Amino acid sequence: MAGSPTKQDLTWKSVQELAINGDKPPARYIFCDGDGEQIDGFPPLFPVPVIDVSLITSSTSQSSKEDEELEKLQSALSSCGCFQAVGHGISSSFLDKVREVSKLFFELPTEEKQKYSRAVDELEGYGTDQVLSERQILDWSDRMFLGVHPEDQRKLKLWPENPGAFREVLHEFTAKIKFISEILLKAMARSLKLEENCFLNQFGEQSTMIARFNYYPHCARPDLVLGVKPHADGSGITILLQDREVEGLQLLQNDRWVRVPIIPDALFVNVGDQVQIMSNGIFKSPVHRVVTNSEKERITLAVFYMPQKEKEIGPEDGLIDEKRPRLFKKVKNYADIYFQYYQAGKRPIDAAKI
Repeated sequence: MAGSPTKQDLTWKSVQELAINGDKPPARYIFCDGDGEQIDGFPPLFPVPVIDVSLITSSTSQSSKEDEELEKLQSALSSCGCFQAVGHGISSSFLDKVREVSKLFFELPTEEKQKYSRAVDELEGYGTDQVLSERQILDWSDRMFLGVHPEDQRKLKLWPENPGAFREVLHEFTAKIKFISEILLKAMARSLKLEENCFLNQFGEQSTMIARFNYYPHCARPDLVLGVKPHADGSGITILLQDREVEGLQLLQNDRWVRVPIIPDALFVNVGDQVQIMSNGIFKSPVHRVVTNSEKERITLAVFYMPQKEKEIGPEDGLIDEKRPRLFKKVKNYADIYFQYYQAGKRPIDAAKI
């Protein structure tokens, strides 16, 4: 059974417990940026572009509104690498239901949550950072990683049965997210004047989706501790359901950190490294981090959409010419190397550059 002593590391203490007990953040959570400065939890707000997904759904004849929205999409992904998606077809009430089951899970007693603990050498399940080195700085967050696609590869023993609606809500939400992801990948291709299925074809028949529920407890030292260290995602694309009220996500833009605003019914979408590779570097996989809050908890749900693991990906031929030569090698199993690079503070995409 998940959570048995033989399958998990019983020495770890959840960040939630540290926060409840009022413990000072242990030294392994203390983060200093490259200049040794304290973390700025309230830098300027960044005007993240807003894209209406209903205007970029695939159609046989493009309208002027669709052309305009595709231009906005291409501009957003080429500059900041992200956007706020509205008009995505998921109701506000259902998004709140997703938030509610997430909150209810993290409110469960520790013993109940630990039934779904991840094994030491596994990604999926409930827990904290995978510890890969003694020098690793830990994130101030607890997480629940669950593989949701392909459906026949789901590890249902790790899917909480409490709260009762958890499994049903997650299944419905991720089915909607997969549909939206495919719409977006087709639109991304069209925005670059490519055949609309070219990116999707690189994802393959057995593309992967992983859901990560994130719980960021309040933290006594938000000036020293991060919810998530600076990184770019190893996914193809990432879709994030933000907390309805509490900010925390920051982007690195022009070597300065900026805040991502909350639009309660929008989905925050960012490019991952693998689509940066497919687009031959035109679309940017943005570096981002999560700050902590001294008074409030924050709960989010990120869904990572990735190509089939063993499928080779590379820059689309239509994006390579004399003015823009091939920038990346063909790679496969990109996610396997990702965590080692991430925890070492390095960018995995550098290994794919020519």
